[in-house]
Amino acid sequence: MDNMVKMTTVVLGPPRAELEHLLERRRALGLDKFDEVWEGTYHMAPEAHFRHAYLDDQLAVLLHPYAQAAGLVGSGPFNLGYEDDFRVPDRGYHRELLDAVFLETAAIVIEILSPDDETYEKLPFYAAHGVDEVLIIDPGERQVHLFARRNDHYDEIDRSVLLELGTDVLEHAIRWP
Repeated sequence: MDNMVKMTTVVLGPPRAELEHLLERRRALGLDKFDEVWEGTYHMAPEAHFRHAYLDDQLAVLLHPYAQAAGLVGSGPFNLGYEDDFRVPDRGYHRELLDAVFLETAAIVIEILSPDDETYEKLPFYAAHGVDEVLIIDPGERQVHLFARRNDHYDEIDRSVLLELGTDVLEHAIRWP
């Protein structure tokens, strides 16, 4: 599998029956958890590697006390945006507990890089939706990158204003795979 050619597939026109069947099967099997819709274009994300889940679990534990002290509510993957235009970050921190399938914004979103993912392409979308901070975990480089929203874009910073936590502290606390 690792020797397969990596490519992007685009299917133009309305979804054909075969594609609809594939999407319904993915939904039925729960394989669409990270699928996204970008301005009406369906992005089918592959299942994450185990190290992805391992890092996500660590982040939940490591960040919980900081989020709790900041009055933020943590979550796993969620739909940020609207039904016809949404992204699915790996983790989020929110200002309140909401009862909705699609959330308009979040205080912080966390993305764990995977091969061929589109994390950095999501930044303008997150900024447009008022996400204050984006935390990107890079397991390949064993680095943590933090971005703070400045109007319609993000600047990289080394300390979270919301969590009152430095990226260096988090990098050293993570047990990298």
